[in-house]
Amino acid sequence: MRILVSGASIGGSVLAYWLRRHGHDVTVVERAPAPRRGGQPVDIRGAALTVAARMGVLEQARALRTHMRGMSMVDGDGNEIMRSTEETISGGRLDSPDVEIVRYDLVTLLIGAGDTGHRATFRYGDSIATLTQDGEGVDVTFESGGRDRYDHVIGADSLHSNVRGLAFGEEARYIEHLGTYVSIFSAENFLDLDRWQLWHRSGATGFGILNDRDPAVMLVNLGFEAGPIDYDHHDTGQQKRLVEQHCAGVYLGPRLLEAMWKADDFYFDSMAQVKMERWSTGRVALVGDAGYCASPLSGQGTSLAMVGAYVLAEELSGSPATAYDRYEERMRPFVELNQALAVENPGQGAAPESVQTAANSITLP
Repeated sequence: MRILVSGASIGGSVLAYWLRRHGHDVTVVERAPAPRRGGQPVDIRGAALTVAARMGVLEQARALRTHMRGMSMVDGDGNEIMRSTEETISGGRLDSPDVEIVRYDLVTLLIGAGDTGHRATFRYGDSIATLTQDGEGVDVTFESGGRDRYDHVIGADSLHSNVRGLAFGEEARYIEHLGTYVSIFSAENFLDLDRWQLWHRSGATGFGILNDRDPAVMLVNLGFEAGPIDYDHHDTGQQKRLVEQHCAGVYLGPRLLEAMWKADDFYFDSMAQVKMERWSTGRVALVGDAGYCASPLSGQGTSLAMVGAYVLAEELSGSPATAYDRYEERMRPFVELNQALAVENPGQGAAPESVQTAANSITLP
């Protein structure tokens, strides 16, 4: 089959790999001009470790994993109020079999997996403009002006999915806002952190700052609580102004905001979940955050995307006529359990034992 995947991030890359392994002709279209560098550490857990192993990238991921020594929490004056050398907020227990790895490193491994002669075609700097489907396939026009026809189109294009909007309707029908916004960016390591995490929360604002391989750089997560905000998802200047407006008074705020305005890898979004009755309509389907975002508060977004992509590729390569029903049947309990992690302990993150239980709650034959 000819299959178009929208989104070259984690879910899209895993899906493209397995669809090609099953013999399909796969094109991945990605709006960005190239893979987005940097990004926060993400976690490969439970069944997702099995997917990574079957793709032949697990040992490479382990070699690139973060090497945190621990974390501290500080008060509004910078005084340490808690310290741990056994676990971190971002990755859980340091002796866990889970793999915490920077997002860009993981995406690079996933895109590069497999025989170079059998990889999907990646089309950067373009996006889907329209979808028109019938019983035999989907006609697609691209923002670049091109047209083509595919047997299936899969949206693996994040929380603000373009494919979901085109095939299922407006975003507001499916997104449940969790009351928090977060920005992520790199900064000069003016705190001299050494493979360490520093966390602070004061009222409705807070941050998490970490350093890993490069001693000169630290990664900043700076966020705030607020109700739904109407903003342009492509206007980083507007997003930076929102962060400045809400976080100016936080401990270290002036220096963090100064670094934010200089950062060229700035990312901003809400903590939200996607809830849908169906992840498919006709020959169009969704995978990962596009269909069932659990939010970073769950600690399971990466694993959900990897497992969902693996299962969907497997089902499409069995009996395509019933593939989406079987995909739903296998994934729905796993998704619901993992989405529950984000709301079980508001403001503090999911308990480690709950994350492990959820991560291992699906079996891959």
